[in-house]
Amino acid sequence: MSPRATPEHPVPGHAVCLDLRAPLHDPDGVVRAALDVPQPAGDRRFVVLDDAETLVAHQLLHERLSSYGPARIICLAVGAPGQRTLHRSLTLRPRNAGVLWLLDDPDDAALRPLVDIVSGPEVFAAVLRALAEVVHGVAVPSARVLEHDLTDEARARSWRQAVEGLAGPDVPAQAPATDGAPAELALLLDESVPRSLAGHDWLPAHGRAGGLLLTCEEALDDAVEGHARVRGPAGLLGTSDRSPDLPGEIERLAGALHRLRTAVADAFAVAGGSRLTAEHRGHLRDRGVELPEMPREISRAGIVPALRDHTYELIGRGLPLRSVAARLSALSARTAPAGSAARLARLDEICPPENLHRMAAQQPFTAGGPRSVALVVSGVLALLAGLGPGVGWVLGPATGVLAAGLAHLMLRRRPNRSPDGRLDGGGSTGAAPRLLGGLVGGVVGAAVGQLLGLPLWAGAVTAVVALAAVVGLALRDWTRAVDDWWARADPEHAGPMLKEIHDLVITTAVHDWLFADVRHHSSEGAGAVARLLRRLAATADAYDGNGHGYATAGTTATVGAPRTLDGAGHAYDSGPERTDTSTGGDAAWSWGDWADSAGDDLWSDAPDDDDPVPEPRKPADPGPTSAGPATTRRASAEPVAPPAWLERRHGDGGPALVDTLVADLVEGTVRILDGCWAGIERDPANAGRLPLDERLTELLDETRVRLERDVAASPPPGAGDRRDRPDAARLTGVAPDAVARLIAAEDDPDRTVPMCAPEHLRLLSHDPGAARQVRFVPETMRRGATGDDIWRGTAEDVEWTRGGRHAGILRLVPLRPDVVRIVRAEEAGTP
Repeated sequence: MSPRATPEHPVPGHAVCLDLRAPLHDPDGVVRAALDVPQPAGDRRFVVLDDAETLVAHQLLHERLSSYGPARIICLAVGAPGQRTLHRSLTLRPRNAGVLWLLDDPDDAALRPLVDIVSGPEVFAAVLRALAEVVHGVAVPSARVLEHDLTDEARARSWRQAVEGLAGPDVPAQAPATDGAPAELALLLDESVPRSLAGHDWLPAHGRAGGLLLTCEEALDDAVEGHARVRGPAGLLGTSDRSPDLPGEIERLAGALHRLRTAVADAFAVAGGSRLTAEHRGHLRDRGVELPEMPREISRAGIVPALRDHTYELIGRGLPLRSVAARLSALSARTAPAGSAARLARLDEICPPENLHRMAAQQPFTAGGPRSVALVVSGVLALLAGLGPGVGWVLGPATGVLAAGLAHLMLRRRPNRSPDGRLDGGGSTGAAPRLLGGLVGGVVGAAVGQLLGLPLWAGAVTAVVALAAVVGLALRDWTRAVDDWWARADPEHAGPMLKEIHDLVITTAVHDWLFADVRHHSSEGAGAVARLLRRLAATADAYDGNGHGYATAGTTATVGAPRTLDGAGHAYDSGPERTDTSTGGDAAWSWGDWADSAGDDLWSDAPDDDDPVPEPRKPADPGPTSAGPATTRRASAEPVAPPAWLERRHGDGGPALVDTLVADLVEGTVRILDGCWAGIERDPANAGRLPLDERLTELLDETRVRLERDVAASPPPGAGDRRDRPDAARLTGVAPDAVARLIAAEDDPDRTVPMCAPEHLRLLSHDPGAARQVRFVPETMRRGATGDDIWRGTAEDVEWTRGGRHAGILRLVPLRPDVVRIVRAEEAGTP
């Protein structure tokens, strides 16, 4: 069953509907409630349901509808069986009023769609103009109307899918992408440095940390330069008195690096993670860190606008509220200031204390490889040198002595020993094995050469080769040994350390100190928006569409305040509490008490949200003291067929229905959020508690009402008449061809069904030219994908309505002049 519209969501431009039919306990309260419904000044319109026999008695009630200014009234006068004359007061005279006499005494199921049609602004004006052209402003309607709507299952399914599309499922926090974030937020998501700060000197040389950094760099440069000099032939065979002090430079580097690490750690600890103040700047300056002013690329004032743009951009991608909230929660976590103390762990990773200890430790110097190998190599080379006849006895052992001497020279000039001997890591170069191997090999070579009797030139060649090999191998061993010692000391690793420490200081200065306040604001703001979105999603999930004046089929009329409704069925509570009709009270009427389909045209009157459903009372015994016969309007358990003039065509929902509903809900949610950003800017910590549930419920009510009224074909209030909105066919799944044929230009009275019994036809005027005709079609039926071809034969006088689900012809047939009697004020009496 179609739910009743709620008081918070009146449809702009529709007439206000009120029911003055008997039994009526408080007519003044009904009129007051109708007058309280907001309407534009100078354009107050009412659709009055009244009994035809009480029009004169209710004259003063009709006049009171003009209390706030001129009002236009269409009265639907429900006829009584056997009534042949209508008494009409001067209040209902044209041009500001008119009467439609329903002679067939229609039931509520037939009244609901008729009130729906007449209360629309375009049809209301057209009917009032037509009544002004008929005699006495009274006519009997004859109609043929097509209703394009959804089945109850399709409506419930599309609404459920739309709410799910708005809220979305619960999802874990998702890491925000920096490429889609605004520039202000992107600076907080990565650890880049604003371009305007690229040339800033964060650690000036005159400061504590800057001086230590400069000392480290100088010591490293000196050590690298000394290593380059020592590792070559000059380091071993050079005669310079000034040998580089590599252990001293490395010790100075390690000490300065340790002090720099301590200074940086001290700066990280003293600044913490609070918002930067002048006192913090002073503490950092004392430790050698110079902070600039806030860069122009980012400011606290620009964070909330950036959050707003980012939120709307995520929503614009089609992400549901919970997915957007998950991304904003991740954004809040990533932009939250962790504090510079949290960087100490990263500082330990960059510059571990054990690395500094290893660098400062004295590493031993070893050259020549395994001693057995050195002995064999030295012996072989001495044997070659001793092959020369005669001189081999000298050259052979001399080669061994040379190898041992070079090994001893390596030991004396080892790079891990300071020139003054203060620092010495010790060393071993294998001089003794080389000497032993050389002497033995030289003697053996000389003996072999003596036995072989080699020519002199052959001995000379072998001697030269052996001596050159001894020197070359010694230089190779020296270079390898120096490089091995250098690698074990690893002072060059201090270069990347210094760069990473410097970069860490810059990153910390920018993101933990300069941006601390901005990060606080961003984190709190993103968290507040995420909480708001989750609350909105929870409210949407909890919304059932039945708690705001909505009736359900099979509900018995209950005690409640009288309701006055506008033309879209919006109920307005007013007046004192009614009593149950079974005891002679008045039952409130509302168009929400009728269904939209033949299977749901049921009467019900649901209680207000806060009013408990009373226990059913036993009917009072009828008697002479009874207040009179009263009819209790109850929901029937059986489906009620639509009136003969109404043809219902129900679709299963078009391809654009759910997307349109989601788009409307998202657009309304964005409008709700529009009013929150000032509060988030002012106090983000408390902005997550902004009262938005009621506004979202209003949005859901309004969207649900439009789904009920015209399958959301009309745009939301304030959205304007957008031409890109899907047509009714793509929303309902029902083609408009039958509507186009119905309102074709040919004027055929037989196409409409009179709202009177056959015996009433003699009361109608038989002048074919006296009748007036109103053709009406929702604008949404002719726009969009259906094209204009099927509308080419349409009459020019068609009223293209802004909304609604009804299209067709309303023919107004005047009565014979003697059937309507005009009653003047002095004859009217009091109600």
